[in-house]
Amino acid sequence: MRAIVQDRYGAPGTVLTLREIDKPVPKEGEVLVRVAAASVHRGDCFLVQGKPFLMRMMTGLLRPKPGIPGFDIAGRVEAIGTGVSDFAAGDEVFGSCEGVFGACAEFVCAQASKLVGKPAGVSFEQAAAVPTSGLAALHGLREAGRLEPEQKVLINGASGGVGSLAVQIAKVLGAEVTGVCSTRNVEMVRSIGADHVVDYTTEDFTNSDRRYDLILDNVENRSLKEVRRALVPRGTLVLNSGSGAAGLRLLIRLIKPMLLAPFVRQRLVRYLSVPKKGDLDYLAELLESGRLTSAIDRTYPLEEVPAAMDHLCAGHARGKVVIAVEDGQTD
Repeated sequence: MRAIVQDRYGAPGTVLTLREIDKPVPKEGEVLVRVAAASVHRGDCFLVQGKPFLMRMMTGLLRPKPGIPGFDIAGRVEAIGTGVSDFAAGDEVFGSCEGVFGACAEFVCAQASKLVGKPAGVSFEQAAAVPTSGLAALHGLREAGRLEPEQKVLINGASGGVGSLAVQIAKVLGAEVTGVCSTRNVEMVRSIGADHVVDYTTEDFTNSDRRYDLILDNVENRSLKEVRRALVPRGTLVLNSGSGAAGLRLLIRLIKPMLLAPFVRQRLVRYLSVPKKGDLDYLAELLESGRLTSAIDRTYPLEEVPAAMDHLCAGHARGKVVIAVEDGQTD
């Protein structure tokens, strides 16, 4: 099968290559999926580049453990491993995979527990764009943020992969939503349901008179003090990045909120989004009902994954970057 393979860390254009490799075989509890579409997100940039260096404690010190980038897939079940009863060959599914065989390949193996049925009216590209970013948005708002109906919520980075889904999920959960983005993305963020849009090139949300019950910060490009200024006295700040710094400054940025949290009235939260089948089912229901849609920036064929990753890692993506693996799936 064809796959994008990575043997070392570095710039996507230099370390990612298209190769022919053996098709994986599903183990117990796994499903072999013929991939129709995949998607990549900012976390894949860290994996490919090996930065920040601390990430290598989990991904491999000298070389990346996953040899194929990407986690999010949509496609058709090709075969099932022992112990799998939820799926059969031919079923259309979406979800996430992990391990040596990543998403940017013609076939992948995934745990059955990390897949759900794809709604019939949703394209493979739309479905592939949802799993990791959609779950991060849902968990950031509902679990970490404890979002309640009618609360005022601000999404910083509202035009990104997580942010564009978070705007919609927050609306489904009954919030009044403000999205922060650049000028070129204002109309897109408004079109996906934001009640208010702040163009950060002309307005500073941290210096406004508006206060929010919950801020989901996907960018972290402002100081903790500045962002807290935009919260109500007992509001919640959910931090979902750390990418606004590097080296020691990054470590300080990651740790500082946790050290400060016990001494302030506002809740300062970092969180880890752990995939749960029930939550993925919930996102599938939102997709099927039309209450959630994927804002897709660009779609690339499999052989152009290096270019797709360059585009994503440069911070230019608006919404999700999707990989069309099957012939005829490209825009």
